[in-house]
Amino acid sequence: MESPFLMIILVNLGLFAMIFGIVYLNKREKMAMIERGMDPRSYKPQSAPYQNLKWGLLLIGAGLGLFLASVLDRTVFAETSRHNEAIYFSLIAIFGGLGLFVSYLIEKKEVLDKNVTVYKEEKDLV
Repeated sequence: MESPFLMIILVNLGLFAMIFGIVYLNKREKMAMIERGMDPRSYKPQSAPYQNLKWGLLLIGAGLGLFLASVLDRTVFAETSRHNEAIYFSLIAIFGGLGLFVSYLIEKKEVLDKNVTVYKEEKDLV
């Protein structure tokens, strides 16, 4: 049987390696920015404006898939004595994917509408 002493050593080494890697990569990124003439203090990461929409639609789709799988399992497949686990996983994946696809369509529509508005404003200025 493995000793808990070995486990403690491995967990501490893994934690140290993770922290060291994060700090090392952060310093390396800042050095690369300095080499390119950028100011690392003024760097702000890009925000994802539709991230909440994406997660919301994904979770709504997964919830609908789980609900539909439960309803189908209790009504359509009620004559079988065992539960159909495959239907749960497949419908969660299908409806979650549909949620992500709807999110993509909404983002695409918003970006296209924004680009058309900017183009019209530029055209009016000329």
